[in-house]
Amino acid sequence: MRKSKIFKLVSLVLCLSFILAACGQGGTDTKEQPPTNEETGAKETQYKDTITVAMTAQPPTLDASLTQSQVTFGVAGNIFEQLYTMNAEYIPTPELAESVEISEDKLEYVFTLRQGVKFHNGKEMKADDVVTSMNRWLNVNGRAKALLEGANFEKIDDYTVKLKVTRATSDVLIILSTRSLFPTIMPKEVIEAASPEGVKEYIGTGPYKLQEWKQDQYIHLVKFDDYSPVDSEPSGFSGKKEAPTENIYFYFVTDHATRIAGIKTGEYDVAENIPLENYEELSTEEGVTLYSKPSGSLNAFFNTTEGLLADVKIRQAILAAIDANEVMLVSYASPEHFTLDPGYMNINQPQWAVKAGAEYYNQANPEKAKQLLEEAGYNGETVTLLTTKDYQEMYAATIAIQEQLRQVGINAEVSNSDFPTFMETKKDRSKWDIFITSNGYNVIPPQILAVNPDWAGFSAPEVKTYLDAIRGASSDEEAQKQWANLQQFMYEYGSSTALGHYNSSMATTDKVEGFVFFDQPIYWNAKVAQ
Repeated sequence: MRKSKIFKLVSLVLCLSFILAACGQGGTDTKEQPPTNEETGAKETQYKDTITVAMTAQPPTLDASLTQSQVTFGVAGNIFEQLYTMNAEYIPTPELAESVEISEDKLEYVFTLRQGVKFHNGKEMKADDVVTSMNRWLNVNGRAKALLEGANFEKIDDYTVKLKVTRATSDVLIILSTRSLFPTIMPKEVIEAASPEGVKEYIGTGPYKLQEWKQDQYIHLVKFDDYSPVDSEPSGFSGKKEAPTENIYFYFVTDHATRIAGIKTGEYDVAENIPLENYEELSTEEGVTLYSKPSGSLNAFFNTTEGLLADVKIRQAILAAIDANEVMLVSYASPEHFTLDPGYMNINQPQWAVKAGAEYYNQANPEKAKQLLEEAGYNGETVTLLTTKDYQEMYAATIAIQEQLRQVGINAEVSNSDFPTFMETKKDRSKWDIFITSNGYNVIPPQILAVNPDWAGFSAPEVKTYLDAIRGASSDEEAQKQWANLQQFMYEYGSSTALGHYNSSMATTDKVEGFVFFDQPIYWNAKVAQ
């Protein structure tokens, strides 16, 4: 077996040398000491024991294997950990594993586990816990099941596990490391007691543990005193997690004005999902720090499996009607906060930023839409747009598309609910025809929700063929070509459309230290000065 270990990135530490001058009679060496706090009258900074975060929605669950919800991952990432995770350069990096050995044929991955890692219930994490957790993830997570079909974990000894895959691909460690699939490790007994609705206890190895979940109000996490951090510089989701703050409260604040007011007054230390119409307002607010970064794409998904949109001509009529520029302006307030592009992947990632299918994107062609509707025999049937006001950009985009569809003669109606209900209703394809979500970037195309049959029902056999070609490609150029072919097919089939690419914005008070806005907000090294 060839050893192929992936190590963490280590930051370079620059050492400064001071030349000490000899002074005084007799050549006695003395060192000039910096003044103490007592001498200068300065006070040591004191920090609060609590961070308060205003979230825009309540998570549907904290069982990350059962959801694609970013709001789940943002909270659960403090509680649970993975074998490998992503550093800031999107390189798979050990977390609960120490290393991995990959066989020559790339069909076996042997992970050596860290020893002495404790779960929140005091039990040491061992191979039985890892095997049970990972095999459950492979079974219940739709994307994991599709990408690693037939894979299985097995125990070698208490601190060694083996993953066997059925076909060699270049992305196994990436799949295991990404937060968007989030294969979390829990105690064996917790996994075995889980029902189809999820685990009954949220027990992980992370720097924080769940103290209380008060429905529709907040989630309270407390520092895990027996946490076992890795000894490396923080980088992305990897590296040392110090948990300098005792408590984190995640408040569910769906009203945007309340979140804005709360960050101004200091009621909240952090406000997630700042509506972009408030961005300029907060940029001049004293005591507030803003964060903004390209984060993902806003996408419309069509019900290709049943109902009116099972007809490809109806789907193509809708694509013809959509004015993406108008939708993005309504959703993100200013062109400074979005980019129009037909791609589903990160537009700044050259490997995957292809323009295939551009002729179907942002057509804003009502006459073409009407012609296609006539050819399809459309007769005024209701088209249901599923949405939630918990996410301002999703709701605004839905209302904009509703109006565009009505202008071409489609009887478009909106069904609104809170976010957990939205996610549950989405599973019943008899209750919707279109839904819009903002989807964070993924590292590789096989991970995106647009090609996941469990997300919106898109399960054409061509998808698997193209995905297999991408994962088995002999070169980056060939992989890119196959992804372009798949994106073109998706637009021709009318399974979904990218509407545009957005920046995400957050705000903190200027008393917050150690906070990082990566793909998701990172709180485990954050603290708040009093």
